[in-house]
Formats: sequence, structure tokens, C-alpha cells
Amino acid sequence: MNNIDLLMQMLAIPGPSGEEGRIVDFITKQLRAARVPASTIRTDGANKKSHIGGEVGNLIVKLPGRGSLARTPRRMLSAHVDTVPICVGCKPVKKGAWIKSVDPNTGLGADNRSGVGAVLTAALEIQKQKLEHPPLTLLFPVQEEIGLVGSRFVNVRALGNPKLAFNFDGGSPAKLTIGATGAYRMTIDVEGIASHAGVAPAAGVSAIAIAGTAIAKLQRGGWLGAVSKKQGRGTSNIGVIEGGAATNVVTNHVRVKAEVRSHGKTFRKTMLRRFIQTFKEAAESIHNDAGECGRIRVDAHLDYESFKLAARQPCVVEAERAVRAAGGDPLRFVCDGGLDANYLTEHGIPTVTLGAGQQNAHMTTEMLHIPSFRIACDIALRLATATTR
Repeated sequence: MNNIDLLMQMLAIPGPSGEEGRIVDFITKQLRAARVPASTIRTDGANKKSHIGGEVGNLIVKLPGRGSLARTPRRMLSAHVDTVPICVGCKPVKKGAWIKSVDPNTGLGADNRSGVGAVLTAALEIQKQKLEHPPLTLLFPVQEEIGLVGSRFVNVRALGNPKLAFNFDGGSPAKLTIGATGAYRMTIDVEGIASHAGVAPAAGVSAIAIAGTAIAKLQRGGWLGAVSKKQGRGTSNIGVIEGGAATNVVTNHVRVKAEVRSHGKTFRKTMLRRFIQTFKEAAESIHNDAGECGRIRVDAHLDYESFKLAARQPCVVEAERAVRAAGGDPLRFVCDGGLDANYLTEHGIPTVTLGAGQQNAHMTTEMLHIPSFRIACDIALRLATATTR
């Protein structure tokens, strides 16, 4: 089976976050068919620590080195296996240099089956050609799309202490993501006081009015959306508002879900405090005729910490060599989203991320550039076999 056929099969396998059992089983069967020993393949218990549970933990394959490279430092290649829900039911089709979804209402799932394809292709080629290689760890994290859950709770000891780590997740294989932002996510429960909206509106305190007041103040103050202040820069978003059941009742509860992001740890905390304080002030500013006001409860947590690798970091240097060896011109990049590399780096495994041909991720227009995917497969094999010069 060539790498494109392998990829086409994986794109058709559903695997939203928490439901990765089928794709993990597929990868395992491909490895076993290539005579990778069952003793080297395992899953960890990351799903048991997840807030949603999940069918399976991270897939970890730990291979001993072969030949003259057997005693060189261990390397790790990773790619998350879950896709976003819009990709369920995908039927991929090749159209020239592209792979797209037949159904215009369905995403393709190239994020991140293309990365999985690059890592798996490298492993299968090593087995097929009996290539020499350093000790290798292949990591296929689960639940990346809902907050990097798999990499956050990965069994670090099971990875074998890799010294060089390469993650595949993105577009151009020549773009090396060496840093990414950090994020807090929060759930703000706004508590008002219910009353009859027609008979006794003044007896109520509207949770919707509190939330609206807070949101408007954040917007006017430049704390919502792209945030640029003397203290730093970042982004914020209110993505979910839930509440209310009838028009004749003053709504007594609204739930707001929001996030703040920044590469700066201190400024990220500043944005978080601003959100909380603004909602608190809004709750205290709206009263009923008895002088009672609303209140808020906030559940905020660090989703992932930011990181930035130095240009001289060994994994960055080696990735640049692999890109050049594959005919590309490497470009270092720092992104405003989260990657498995955020948590892997925090675990003490500095990790650079390379693309594998995906475009328009999380959209129904998602597609995969076949030539870029093939280059990513070449780069992955060079990194896995230390043939970058």
C-alpha cells in the first residue's frame, strides 16, 4: 500500500476527540502487519484523566535502534489522531494535486490524518526496507482538538526519554513551528434573580443584562478580540452564551464560556483577571427594587502554557536539515494556537512541529495538498533514520 492509499483509508475513519478507538486500531494493525512487535506497542491511560473520558489513551510505539545507529540518542515522531466533529462521515476523493471531501458539508480530517500518515509511513518504510535507525518513539496523542488532552496527560516515562522530538501537524512541511501561545479557558456562571417579566420585572435581576453589560465593557475597553495594551498583546474570545428559558421570566442564570491567549504568561493572567473583575463589577451594578444584585462564579484553568524553542535547539537544527535535504527552504514560525508541542515541551521534551499538507483545517473547505504530504513523508523518514545530511 502506498502512502496516499494509506492516507485515504485513514481519512475515511471517523475519530472525533474521545472516539479514537477505530483509528488507533487501524494504526496498530498496520504496524503489526509490518512486523512491528506487539510488545513495543501500547496505549497509556491519558483518557482516564480526561474531562470527557474517551475510548482509548495515547498510542505509544517504542522501537529499539537498528544497525550502526542503535546506540544514538532516541528520537520521537508524533501526530495527534483525533479530528473535529465536522469530519465525521468524510468520503475523501483525489482531484488532481488535492484530496477533498466528496460531501461539501463535511470536513476532510487532514488535520491531523496527514500528520499521522507521515509518521506511520516512515515507520512502515523502515520496517519494509529494514533501514538503520536510532531508537524511536512514535507517539499518537488523542484528544488534541479539545485542549491538548492526550499530550497533557501522556505517560512521559513510557516515551523512553527522547532527545529529539518532531511533531507533524499543519500545512507547509517547510514551516517549522518553534513556539506557540498559551491559553486560559473559563466558564463564568452569572447568577441573577428570577421574577415575572410582566407582573414584577423590578423584582428580578437579569443575568442576561449582567453578561451583556460585562461583554460591552470588555469590548469598549479593548479587552475582547485582538488585545494590544502597554502591558502586552494577546487575544480573547467569548464563544458560548447559554441561558434563559422563557420570555416572561427575568433570566436568573447565564453561563458564559470564554478564553484568553497570550505568549506572555504575565499578560495572559492580566487578561484573565480583567475578565473576572469586569463580570464581577457588572453583577454588582445591577439591582432589583429590593437592592439585591447578581453574583458570578468562575471556573478558570490553564489550558496550555506558551513556549518558544531557541534556534539552536537540537530538534530545530535537525528539522531544518531534514527540510533542506528534502529540497525545501525551512522557515521558523511562532503560532497563536496550541499544539501538542506545548505540553511535550513542558514535559521536558523540546518539540518542533512540521506541516504535512493540510489546508483550511476545521472547515468544510478543508483539503490536502498531495505533493506537500509526500514531502512531509520524506522529511519524517529522514528524521526517523537520521539521514538529514
